[in-house]
Amino acid sequence: MTDLLTSAQMRVIEGREIESGAVSGAELMERAGRGVVAAVFERWPDFARSSERAVVLCGPGNNGGDGFVIARLLRDWGWTVSVYLYGEVESLPPDARLNHDRWLELGEVRPLGFPACDADMTERLAAEVDGAALIVDALFGTGLTRPVAALAPVFAAVSGARVVAVDIPSGLCADSGRVIGTDVLPAALTVPFHRAKLGHYLARGPEICGALDVRDIGLPLSQDCGDVRLAVPDAARLEKAAAGHKYGHGHALVLTGGAGRTGAARLAARAALRSGAGLVTLGVPGAAQMEVACQITAMMLTRIDDADGLIDVLRDTRIGALCLGPGLGQARARTLVPVALDAGRYVVLDADALTAFEEEPEALFRQLHDRVILTPHLGEFARLFPDLAAAITEEVTQGPAMSKVVAVRRAAERAGAVVLLKGPDTVIAAPDGDCVVAAASYADAAPWLATAGSGDVLAGIITGLLARGFDPIAAAETGAWLHAASGRAAGAGLIAEDLPDMLPDVFRQLGL
Repeated sequence: MTDLLTSAQMRVIEGREIESGAVSGAELMERAGRGVVAAVFERWPDFARSSERAVVLCGPGNNGGDGFVIARLLRDWGWTVSVYLYGEVESLPPDARLNHDRWLELGEVRPLGFPACDADMTERLAAEVDGAALIVDALFGTGLTRPVAALAPVFAAVSGARVVAVDIPSGLCADSGRVIGTDVLPAALTVPFHRAKLGHYLARGPEICGALDVRDIGLPLSQDCGDVRLAVPDAARLEKAAAGHKYGHGHALVLTGGAGRTGAARLAARAALRSGAGLVTLGVPGAAQMEVACQITAMMLTRIDDADGLIDVLRDTRIGALCLGPGLGQARARTLVPVALDAGRYVVLDADALTAFEEEPEALFRQLHDRVILTPHLGEFARLFPDLAAAITEEVTQGPAMSKVVAVRRAAERAGAVVLLKGPDTVIAAPDGDCVVAAASYADAAPWLATAGSGDVLAGIITGLLARGFDPIAAAETGAWLHAASGRAAGAGLIAEDLPDMLPDVFRQLGL
């Protein structure tokens, strides 16, 4: 079941239902308004037991129509409500105009000015905001494609107030989570309808949306046309049989760097073992053997100095998954990565294994195959895919803006391998377009993961899952979910060494 939609996909779903006669646009608008009011009262229960003041900001489209419904419902509840319109009444869409006129039977609509905001009216708005319990942002919805600089005075007037955004905060791109232009109205609560949109989870979306409360408006879930889902763990595959030989649960090989550079690989190896691999071996150059041997207990160690050494070790066909990159060193990576890829095993390439090919990424791509996962952070992504990285970091002047979903899908297609772009909004894509967002945000936030070595642990978790027989997209999805869950389990004060040892607690929470 699809979890996240683009604005265009949402329009298709709504349009299909309206055209079929199953529901009218006016009815959907009424349901949306009721959904927002219910979400507000659920988040702030005292509001449902008192008569407060609200300011509702309506825009020139159907999002504004939702605002008129909300204003009417709050007034019916006993609230004092002031309504402002940015736009021309005559240009409102039919359903929005209907609800505008219904509100006029109850109260006034004050013009904010259009296309420029009136300074006197903005000053009056600021005075009203000062005593209001709630500001409703129904200015622009998910279809916004242009900067809203004209509304900067309005945003300034409501700065610091408790804002609830209808569908998405004004100024935020619903497809990418990026701000169109420079002006945006942050919310304390955002209420999307039917499904969350990509922009609620990507880029700055979680920061600007505040809390997220998706409300049902009666559209059928079975007809969704989206193709991106939120990551969930594959609990069935994670369950380990009570009996069985260690090799039945996979053998992973993690390559280390030289002396003084083995810590990252040891983190990855411990994570691979904790994620359920039956055996994990560290491939170590001779100069670092003593250093690694003094630091490990459950993992095994084998000497791998060069390409010939790796070829020899890989004669053991029970080694099913390899991890190269954490602390590996770029020179060593350039020697060992081609051998690892040529062996046809599952391979995770991270850190130095990616940076080593920044001068000629196509040389790396030519060697990749469908059993490979690349796990870059944004800097490493930019070294391999500079054009795609630029497109998701440059200033947005027009929407819908390029999103991480689009960029990572293109990267996976170009590379011919699964690509996992790390971040609080981790995006995973396969060459065939299959795509997952592993979001550590809202109730699932794990800000403590922003610490040295965290990414090495993620690479190790994924390697362990590959060794156990997960296919690459499933290993990346489940691995990213487990990584974030381990971060939440460890909490404040987390260091990367803590993460692998949180995995047993996370597995217990999953009933394993």
